[in-house]
Amino acid sequence: MNEARRNESTGAGWRKATFSDHGGGCVEVAFGENWVGLRDSKNPTGPTLNFSNSEWDAFLSGVYAGEFDLT
Repeated sequence: MNEARRNESTGAGWRKATFSDHGGGCVEVAFGENWVGLRDSKNPTGPTLNFSNSEWDAFLSGVYAGEFDLT
């Protein structure tokens, strides 16, 4: 990840995903002007996954279409 993106994500307003469980399986999401970040809530200083807005939109479209359902 480029250093500028890492610096942007560390100061972001992170919030826990609504479907995270209470047993520690939680992810947090942050929205920047041109990016979306994900991180493990148990390790807030650890690595983050950062996506462009178009990458995030494509991911959400796949979720809504059921592309990631485990059957």
